[in-house]
Amino acid sequence: MRKPILYISSVLVSLTLLSQQGFGQKKLSEQLTLTAMETLFQDSTVLKDAKGTKWSYDMGVILEGAASVWRNTGNGDYFKYIQSSMDAYVDKAGNIRTYKGEDFNIDNVKNGRALLLLYKVTGQQKYLTAATLLYDQLQKQPRTKDGGFWHKKIYPNQMWLDGLYMGEPFYAEYAALMNKDAAFDDVANQFILMEKYARDAKTGLLYHGYDESKTEQWANKTTGKSPNVWGRAMGWYIMALVDVLDNFPKNHPKRAELIAILNRTATATVKYQDAKSGVWFDIMDLPTKKGNYLEASASSMFVYGLAKGVRKGYLPQTFMAAANKGYAGLMKEFISPAGAERVNLNGTVSVSGLGGKPKYRDGSFEYYMSEKVITNDPKGMGAFICAAAEMEIAALPKPGKGLTVTVDNFFNNEFKDGPAGVKIPFHYLWDEDDNNGFSLFGSIFNNAGVKTSTLSSAPTLANLKGSNIYIIVDPDTEKETANPNYMNAQHAKQISEWVKSGGVLVMLLNDVGNCEITKFNVLPETFGIHFNEDSRNKVQGLNFEQGAINIPAGNTIFKTAKKVYIKEISTIVAKAPAVSALTDKGDVIIATAKYGKGTVFAVGDPWFYNEYIDGRKLPAEFENFKSTNDLVNWLIKQVPAK
Repeated sequence: MRKPILYISSVLVSLTLLSQQGFGQKKLSEQLTLTAMETLFQDSTVLKDAKGTKWSYDMGVILEGAASVWRNTGNGDYFKYIQSSMDAYVDKAGNIRTYKGEDFNIDNVKNGRALLLLYKVTGQQKYLTAATLLYDQLQKQPRTKDGGFWHKKIYPNQMWLDGLYMGEPFYAEYAALMNKDAAFDDVANQFILMEKYARDAKTGLLYHGYDESKTEQWANKTTGKSPNVWGRAMGWYIMALVDVLDNFPKNHPKRAELIAILNRTATATVKYQDAKSGVWFDIMDLPTKKGNYLEASASSMFVYGLAKGVRKGYLPQTFMAAANKGYAGLMKEFISPAGAERVNLNGTVSVSGLGGKPKYRDGSFEYYMSEKVITNDPKGMGAFICAAAEMEIAALPKPGKGLTVTVDNFFNNEFKDGPAGVKIPFHYLWDEDDNNGFSLFGSIFNNAGVKTSTLSSAPTLANLKGSNIYIIVDPDTEKETANPNYMNAQHAKQISEWVKSGGVLVMLLNDVGNCEITKFNVLPETFGIHFNEDSRNKVQGLNFEQGAINIPAGNTIFKTAKKVYIKEISTIVAKAPAVSALTDKGDVIIATAKYGKGTVFAVGDPWFYNEYIDGRKLPAEFENFKSTNDLVNWLIKQVPAK
């Protein structure tokens, strides 16, 4: 395979520079991602014609891991890798090279998650068009009589556990994006049917596959179940559950059922965790049978599913003990060095299936043991990266546990045309992944233990009571919203009383012309802060240095970031009780104030949004991602102890 030397070289140079600037030893998730970037699917990232690897789900597993690492690090090279990988297949019109919908192979739907990520972040229509091809396949996918998706057209009447991961997380995410509300019943039913027909009542584990016709050689003639519990199949199932729930409506009547299935599956999984190693066997319920072995991909998937399930609140905290033990086992049993800040993943079975030609896979124990076990299989690598990224989040300090940060959606209340043809709210929102969004900002809060919420009505002491930190960002002008909700003395009094009682107020304005400042000033002036109606740090094109702000050593807020990018700033006048927290060339850029039991933070640009912290646009020398982490940690410390 030919390697994309120029691309990989540029990535490595950039990452080396980041390391030299204080990022230090890379975490395990990054180290294995770099190994994958440098060794896997190289022809795909270079070639745009019919040559190269085919559209395949295993790439999608790697990209799932890369997306997690990108979000955790703010290093845009990981996102660029995802985009480069998909651009090797998707043309300008949204066609997918080598993909054949008429094969009705549910494996081919997996990469749709990467396409949706690219669409949400970049807004490029071609990615949504390509994703719609995969959605359309699901609408026509052959089904069992109960409505379960066939795994492939060539495997009639069969549902495999693998297929739940390949199809359902994408199906749910697409449905949420495109307002396909009826799809969620279908998504839930796939899991319900799989558990109904494949679960073993004695162990709680699920068999690899189910044949509705009961005619396959591998199928039990009474139940239709395959004869063995394959670890990775169970791993796909538990990963599918925790990923689907991210986009499954919280008020949907079947959400509770999915969470119950996850809990049953997780409980059974933990029972078969190897006590000595902490990981799992390839055939899960036959650990002592001769020839069975500890397997990396399934073990990674279980660690991921357990850790994410706990983080999201789907599973009780008690499951973290198994996740921690499993992760320690993964590192001991399967990880080996592969050069400077690189690792390999050993011990992944290359493939296991049921039926097929020319060699028929009969589902026997002997069959599973006959498949090759290899190093750096993409399915295992992708699963391990996901697991490591989750465990790295779990290992972070949680100083904000029990706190809530609320972003305003009243003074900033903008709408745009959504992909489904209806107006949707946008601009500085937690669930918004594009340049304008706060999705990464929100993740940093979440990773520190803080819950995120949104306030769409006028702030009052009553509706702010449950919030510890309240962020008001970029108040609307008439050019942004037909009927803006302006700040007034009554709003200011409610907010200031909330601050006085211990609230932490964050005001992220904008420069004159892009933000309503005149009326808004009634609030900050309560604390001795006045936003000047000016615009400093105007930047021409890509001349990023025009937006550079150096942070001196010893800054009380930004303890790790040394240089940040803030453009078109409304400067500040700070009078008692306010003080300057960051000054540049005689201008106050950031001011803070103590007010009663509370704290106020003010800056004239909302520079903590995705465009300037996700690493895709700014040169690596700008440390906006680090500065956002610094700010979050500082804000948490300002919340009075109870």
